[in-house]
Amino acid sequence: MGTITGRMATHRPARYAKQLTSHWSAHGPITDEGGALVQRLGDGRVLVLRPATDHLHIEVSAPADGDISRLADAVKAHLERFGQRENLSVIWDRTTQ
Repeated sequence: MGTITGRMATHRPARYAKQLTSHWSAHGPITDEGGALVQRLGDGRVLVLRPATDHLHIEVSAPADGDISRLADAVKAHLERFGQRENLSVIWDRTTQ
């Protein structure tokens, strides 16, 4: 399983977490797990969005044979499009295996 983590600075992290998971609701079930929205997208891919005070913590995971980069790129593109009026940007940390 590979994981990429990142963050997006915003004063409305819960709004963007809800907006993305609602937009992708047909792709898999969404649960609230300890304040984080977790969406299981199928094929073992998982999206975790954890709102904090001044940012949204983002985690995408995929099996070793999954295309984690494609999932990370899609999450980044959608969140930045949703936050374009605020000029929001997703910053990815390192990939872990």
